Amino acid sequence: MKKNFFSKKSLTFLESYLNNPSPTGFESEGQKMWLDYLKPYIDDYIVDTYGTVVGIVNPEAKYKVVIEAHADEISWFVHYITKDGFIYLRRNGGSDHQIAPSKRVNIHTDKGMVKAIFGWPAIHTRHGKDEKAPQMDTIFLDCGAISDKEVAEMGVHVGCVITYEDEFMTLNNRYFVGRALDNRIGGFVIAEVARMLHKNKKKLPFGLYITNSVQEEVGLHGAKMIAETIRPDVAIVTDVCHDTNTPMINKIKQGDLKCGDGPVLTYGPSVQNNLLKVIIDTAVENKIPFQRQAASRATGTDTDAFAFAIGGVASALISLPLRYMHTTVESAHIDDVQHVVELIYNTLLNIKDQQDFRYLK
Repeated sequence: MKKNFFSKKSLTFLESYLNNPSPTGFESEGQKMWLDYLKPYIDDYIVDTYGTVVGIVNPEAKYKVVIEAHADEISWFVHYITKDGFIYLRRNGGSDHQIAPSKRVNIHTDKGMVKAIFGWPAIHTRHGKDEKAPQMDTIFLDCGAISDKEVAEMGVHVGCVITYEDEFMTLNNRYFVGRALDNRIGGFVIAEVARMLHKNKKKLPFGLYITNSVQEEVGLHGAKMIAETIRPDVAIVTDVCHDTNTPMINKIKQGDLKCGDGPVLTYGPSVQNNLLKVIIDTAVENKIPFQRQAASRATGTDTDAFAFAIGGVASALISLPLRYMHTTVESAHIDDVQHVVELIYNTLLNIKDQQDFRYLK
């Protein structure tokens, strides 16, 4: 990482933002934090019914460019409480049951946060046919209660959302580590782009819509809604993808992508190739390293929501390689984070007002 590329204020915000819970469908506290950080760098903002937040630069401009990330993190719901006070769960997004045993969690209630743990039978009690793997019907929470009545008295009920306690750290001065880098690190990236534009006094010839969408983890819902509201001409989405150079990952199936080797650019039906060429040319021009991946039918990101909205929006995806996705130790190389910021920033400077990305004219 270039020395002082991210300001002390930026890194303080990143840590607070990642530590703050923002479960799918309950993103509002994180969104307030994000908007407060963004406000000095924008002219106006909008917030929609379900909590997507958009900071706007040049709101009067007719041509509209979106840079977008999603704000929500995977979590759990209380699903069933036994008579003895143990709690069984449902996923809220793609939560991984295999990492749950022995984790500490927070149950969000109207009475405040209730501490709980994912219990698991001791190794001494598991032999032969008694050995069970973590599955949705075997993992459970223990909040120290002795009955369902006591659980209820704590304010816990079916539908309460649950998040892990794990917090942000920096590993070997090389990796940002924590839960929910997928994709609040993207929210940080687009906010940093706005900060850089403001700091460098860059005047864009179009309206810039810095968009932090909700509910990506359960179907790209926030992006689908806000695309209808903004009705943009261009959308540059940033999300995470898999570092495939850690153990137990098949590169033949998953491709060859590596943390530290730069942003990942995706080829696929929802990616507009003329826009992608602008991004690639920008990377080459600015000596920003990048990698490539291919999507089959869909990218699985908010790119798909924007691309196929309102008759078609020229869309592209810039991904950040991530280790250990959907765990509490998601890890992103700091250099890659910087390079994603630089790539989006410089791409915006290369997009012209009223630029027509159509293949045939």
